[in-house]
Amino acid sequence: MTDRASARAAKSTLAARLSADPAVAGVGLARQDADYVVRVDLTEADADGRVPRDVDGVRVVTHVVGTVRAL
Repeated sequence: MTDRASARAAKSTLAARLSADPAVAGVGLARQDADYVVRVDLTEADADGRVPRDVDGVRVVTHVVGTVRAL
């Protein structure tokens, strides 16, 4: 079971690692079942291979959300 503090630390690590990738629209936390996971929103599906499946033992999930535009 991953607690919120561990997930937040993993999120910070991963956000720093992916900050220069233009296909990353956002990095956040999400709940899946009883665990916290790091969620990475991507603008394109082929960027999925550049995102690790876990960081420091915390699971990472990806979602393709497409291009994000301001309203």
